[in-house]
Amino acid sequence: MSDSAPEPDARAAEQDRPWWDDPSLPWSHEPTRRDLVCWTGIGLVGIYSLVMLPLRPVLLGYTPYVLAAVSGSRTAVVMIGALSATGDPWWWAGWLMATVSVLKFDWVYFWAGKLWGRGLLEVMTGTSERARRRNERAERFALRWSVPAVLATYLPIPLPGAIIYATVGAAGMSWRRFLVVDAIGAAVLQGLYLYLGHRLGEPAVRFVEEYAKYSIWLSLVLLAVVVGGMLLGDRRRKAGRPGR
Repeated sequence: MSDSAPEPDARAAEQDRPWWDDPSLPWSHEPTRRDLVCWTGIGLVGIYSLVMLPLRPVLLGYTPYVLAAVSGSRTAVVMIGALSATGDPWWWAGWLMATVSVLKFDWVYFWAGKLWGRGLLEVMTGTSERARRRNERAERFALRWSVPAVLATYLPIPLPGAIIYATVGAAGMSWRRFLVVDAIGAAVLQGLYLYLGHRLGEPAVRFVEEYAKYSIWLSLVLLAVVVGGMLLGDRRRKAGRPGR
């Protein structure tokens, strides 16, 4: 039997539903000012990340200190360490700026986890039974191993930092503990990258100087990839809608 059109009562109920009662949003109540501020913050972080993607090559070629300050880039930190080996006395400022910058948005996801808990995880990972079980396991892990989980996001492995921060927030980790652990993890790892650059020394400096000559072209390629991916994704979503 084919699917029938929604009944008039169902359509009316759908139309009467308030804008915030949407499964794609993390809350299950009318959002407060805190909810809206935090949700807006997550959106701004996403926009910032997209803008920074094509700008990273240009900023690294211009000066690694700027890139370290605005993004906490590990590549920029390595470059600053290499400059310190050639006599640059401001390496400590680069390390400090990079440490602050790399963790500057972590608190947004932690706050979101505290506000919405499972609702935020469902928005990020989906609402299937498999996703529900995975989220339950993640919450149990975060509750028991919250400190190692936060520290692990700074290792050079592909871990979803935003989900981990939101999960430990939802699991009940305190603000004080999160901020202290997050700061220590960022400072230690950025220090290790700085030391790596110092050990590499002059060859790393020459490499980045050569890389800077082509950075604008790499930036344009990355920008084209980002825009092209967004357009392609939008076209696929429209093609997948029923009734077209």
